[in-house]
Amino acid sequence: MLVVAPHRARCEFMADVEKLVVFGVGLLGGSIARAALARGVAREVVGLGRDAEKLAKAEQAGIITRSTTDAAVACRDADLIVVCTPVDRIANHVIEVAKACNRPALITDAGSTKGNIVAALPEPLPGGCRFVGSHPLAGSEKTGAEYATEDLFVGRTVVLTPTGASQPADIERLEAFWSALGALVCRMDVESHDRALAATSHVPHLVAAALAVATDVGYLELIAGGWRDCTRIAAADAALWQPILAANRAHVLKALDRFETTLASLRSAIETGDAAKLARLLGEAKKIRDSAPTLGIATS
Repeated sequence: MLVVAPHRARCEFMADVEKLVVFGVGLLGGSIARAALARGVAREVVGLGRDAEKLAKAEQAGIITRSTTDAAVACRDADLIVVCTPVDRIANHVIEVAKACNRPALITDAGSTKGNIVAALPEPLPGGCRFVGSHPLAGSEKTGAEYATEDLFVGRTVVLTPTGASQPADIERLEAFWSALGALVCRMDVESHDRALAATSHVPHLVAAALAVATDVGYLELIAGGWRDCTRIAAADAALWQPILAANRAHVLKALDRFETTLASLRSAIETGDAAKLARLLGEAKKIRDSAPTLGIATS
């Protein structure tokens, strides 16, 4: 059993981020920006992206204090940069902002996979910048800055994935940053993170998608809470999920093997009329589901 112990920041976070840059102001990036401003964690939050019109709307909505499509402008004198772009672009975007910095900055991300990112990043980064991965386990099937909220991370788990090259001070600063946004912070190595998230996030998305696809559209008038609950995440943007599943392919396939074995056991119990086996499997499922924490890291 994988046990992840929370690592609390050693001191209460002070608002010493003069300039926070968020690359990719969507649901996650916008929520980071909103929370940082609302909680006094950053004095200035600059939104960086490719779509000037969307960035302008985010600025007008007060999600960010300033916006630009120019990395050099955004990253000048930046203290902390959070890259919130699709996982197949994060590594290139980390390198891009590192090259754009006029002084060393701490860079993190919000991606759902880590092995592909770490493997693609040079060590050291340009300009003396440092990277430590972050994965906030928060969000929804919605996309876009218009859905951003300042309390998205309250009580939610954020996983940091430092490597052997990570500096303790950088790790502690990110722990303090995410804690100041209301999150519960833990550390995992890259491999353990990707293996665990295949089971707890990536395969569940595939299961939700499979259930939705397998449902006859003629039955949709008859759906209720069970179908809606099980397929909610299937409504997420496919363009965001395809790269996640591709990047974590090996771990996803292993997690799928385990799921398919369990599904086959359930099918066998039904086919053979083995009521005791079926009851045992359903009871085990209930026990595991009931023991899951409501939010964030389990405390026992």
